[in-house]
Amino acid sequence: MTTPTPPTAAGTTAGGTSTGTPVTLVVLGGTDRLRRADRELLVLAGTLGATHVVVPDAPDDALLDELAAHAVDAVHSLEGGPGDRLTTPAVALAEAAARETGAHVLLLASTPEAKDVAARLGVRLGAGVVTDVVALDADLVATKPVLAGGWTTRCRATSAVLVATVRPNSVELLAGAAAGGTGTATAGAQRPRVRAHAVEDTVPAARVVARAELPASGRPALDEARVVVAGGRGTGGDFGPLEELADALGGAIGASRAAVDAGWIGPEAQVGQTGRTVSPQLYVSCGISGAVQQRAGMQTAGTIVAVNKDEQAPVLEIADLGIVGDLRTVLPQAVEHLRALRG
Repeated sequence: MTTPTPPTAAGTTAGGTSTGTPVTLVVLGGTDRLRRADRELLVLAGTLGATHVVVPDAPDDALLDELAAHAVDAVHSLEGGPGDRLTTPAVALAEAAARETGAHVLLLASTPEAKDVAARLGVRLGAGVVTDVVALDADLVATKPVLAGGWTTRCRATSAVLVATVRPNSVELLAGAAAGGTGTATAGAQRPRVRAHAVEDTVPAARVVARAELPASGRPALDEARVVVAGGRGTGGDFGPLEELADALGGAIGASRAAVDAGWIGPEAQVGQTGRTVSPQLYVSCGISGAVQQRAGMQTAGTIVAVNKDEQAPVLEIADLGIVGDLRTVLPQAVEHLRALRG
């Protein structure tokens, strides 16, 4: 058994020349337009040193322009693309890029897929891995929730390299960046260099045998939404009032495990210890008791509003605003008031 060795250079160009500047490597999951979570990673990386980006396939000009606006120095892609293999191509590419650049930090989004990549990178690079980070300072001290969100801790990896997954909505963006920008490079911004890596990936991996596009809902992705309206057993299976409120607020729909297990909504909406972890600015809990398993997925929200008929519901203990009442009465009133405010 061999011991993994971390990258040793302080930073290199795409051609291998040493720069002496610490490099932060941002590992993205695709080559489409940047999502909000991607932009948050790039802003955070910019506070830590030179920024390099890893993408699974050759980037197009539109993506390069977006990356130029974030002062990205270089983009590392996989020669020939990832094919139909899951996870392992991204790991092999990120490892090659990290070793070539001497990256001291690797940042990924805090999604199940990215956490899988992060864990494997930790082994290959001999790096410390910190997941669900909500803040990372210049000394690489990370802030993250632990124990089902009941505590917040500050920790630092003792290894030479840190691999961190960052929760969406943890990094503040400027107004233009938050809206996605213009999609074109700012005046004077230079497109990053593109370095295609020929990486041999022989590790056994699952393969994609079919793809099906999810129907578009018109709502933001649950992981990245600034507002989440979630329902549980108290909805009785009727998510109509929640959907109206979510649409009025520009938010996403979430659910408790009880609602998912009952077949009222798909598992992609589940928030909690066995579902998605979200950190929106506003989380509206409707008809959810708020047991510890559910709280683990939403307790780091900026503001929590709870609507529940049971005044003893545990969720009211952590809510910034608790409303004891029937959600079928409360939510339509809230929607009507919001619409009135907007004229």
